[in-house]
Amino acid sequence: MVTQEQKIRIKLKAYSYHLLNQACQQIISAANLAKSKVVGPIPLPTRRKIYCVLRSPHVDKDSREHFEMRLHYRILDVIYPSLETIDALIKLKLPFGVEIEVKL
Repeated sequence: MVTQEQKIRIKLKAYSYHLLNQACQQIISAANLAKSKVVGPIPLPTRRKIYCVLRSPHVDKDSREHFEMRLHYRILDVIYPSLETIDALIKLKLPFGVEIEVKL
């Protein structure tokens, strides 16, 4: 009988990679305190969204400005989590601006 490996996959998303790295370190330290193994953070490709805006509302259609938003992604895997690990991850206070998605 083949058993699937038990793991929690945590996907983090943020506009600032500094906040994203800080959140990854908090998750890793909380999992290490609960004596669980963590794989990652695995950086995923950064997605760029570029907006083109006219500088003048009336004339000069050739004069435009470009603005860019970057979304940074990271994946963490917690392998064989215990109940202590899950409790530590639930009580964790992540920085504002970091979106987290958890899959079992």
